[in-house]
This record gives sequence, structure tokens and C-alpha cells, in this order.
Amino acid sequence: MTASGILDEIQTQSKQGIDRIFVAGCPVDVLDFETAVAELCRRVEVRIRTHVVFVNAAKVVRYGRDANMQRVMDEADLLLADGMPIVWASKLRPKSLTERVAGIDLMERMMAVSAARGYKVYLLGATERVVRRTVEVLSGRYPALQIAGYRNGYFTPEEESGIVAEINASGADMLLLGMGTPQKEFWADRNLFRLKVSICQGVGGSFDVVAGITMRAPAWMQHCGLEWFYRFLQEPRRMWRRYLNTNAAFLYILARSFFALRPVMHGSSCEHKL
Repeated sequence: MTASGILDEIQTQSKQGIDRIFVAGCPVDVLDFETAVAELCRRVEVRIRTHVVFVNAAKVVRYGRDANMQRVMDEADLLLADGMPIVWASKLRPKSLTERVAGIDLMERMMAVSAARGYKVYLLGATERVVRRTVEVLSGRYPALQIAGYRNGYFTPEEESGIVAEINASGADMLLLGMGTPQKEFWADRNLFRLKVSICQGVGGSFDVVAGITMRAPAWMQHCGLEWFYRFLQEPRRMWRRYLNTNAAFLYILARSFFALRPVMHGSSCEHKL
């Protein structure tokens, strides 16, 4: 591959014409927020199993270090740019991202859409107190929303099959996973083909935000890519080492991507009919 081969990092399209590019060596789909909402709705309507993964700086770092995470992300149906650094880094490529698709924002929009269209939602994750409160808040915010069921995220491997059966029995169209990384990605990858939901979407700590346990950064900090710093200010003793290591590693990976060409990935966002 010649130096011009870097242009080939923009490669195949899915059947819906979704470009999947590499940003700092990590795959991400070129979708803006409204298009992502429309695509999720389309997949619910035609019953397509879809694993949604959100890409931020930490995911880029983990993608390069963890072979299992790399496989899961390569096989994910939709990879959405959750962090502003991903959007900025994409500007170094001929085809770039126009905006971020924040996980919590997409979750909130899909709750409103689900209420309007009659989609059923199941919540899995967080503590019992938090997930119960999240259900209460969402039900109050969207009165027509059909909460098919919910469960906390504390269970043994032996209980997993029963949880999948419970979700399937609920008739849910969408499953929200309020777990950390990489637990939610591995859980979804492991169970996707046993689930009858159309959308399996990891939402991380979004339940904590909706429940009022943690506060989200002000809008200006979100636009400036400083949500991580706001989170650090809330829990400095617990978060300083994680952010120091992750941010430094991300910058290193980004710099290295200028000098090392990556082979073309022959794959893209995909579909799995129910």
C-alpha cells in the first residue's frame, strides 16, 4: 500500500449506505444524530437485531489493547461516535464525522420516539435503587412509554439465561444496558442471538444521570469535549488515574496513526434478521 493508501481507510458501505471509517485506528460509523435515530427506528420496524456500541477515547484505547473488545466492535452493527475527540480526530480523514452521537442523548430521544410509536423498552443494569428510580423518571417524563420490564445489573453467570428469557417474554423491542465497559459490550455480544429485541444499546452510566445520582456536564463543556473533566471534578480520587492513562494513550494512538498505515477493514455495519 502506498502513502495514498491512507485514503482507503474510508471503505465499505452497508446495505443502507452507512460508511464505516477508522479514527485513530478504531472503526466508527459516519452517522449524525438524526440519521442514527432514523436508522434505529427503521431497524425496530423491520425487526433487525442490532448491537449499538458508542465510541469514545477510552474505547479507542481498549480497541487497540483488547483482542476480545476489538472483535466485538468489529462485529457490532452500529458504532457511534460518543466523544467530541473522536469527531475532531475524524477531521484528519477525507471523510469525517459531522457531530457526536452521545449515548445518553440518543437514549433520551429513543425514549420519546418509543413513547410515540409504541416501542417497548427493557432496562437492565445499575443497582436496584437506581434502575427503579430511572424507570420512575422515564415514566413520568414520557407517560406513554411502555416499560416492558427492568432488572438491576447484579447477577451471576448462572442467572444470565433466565434474564434473557425474561427479556424475551416481556416483548421488548429495545434493551438498554446500564453497565460499564466492557461488561455491556461483552454481554450484548454474548447474548444478541438469543434475544428477540431489535435494539441492544449500551448506555453506560446514563441510568445514574437520569436517576439524579450523578450530574451531567454543562452544555458548553460537552461541546468542548470536557465531559471527562467534569466527571473528574465530581470524583477526582477515583477518576484521576483512569483519565490520565486513557487520555495519554489516546493522544499517543492518534499521533501514531499519522505514521502507520492500517490495512483496509473488509466489513461494515451489518444486519441480522430476526
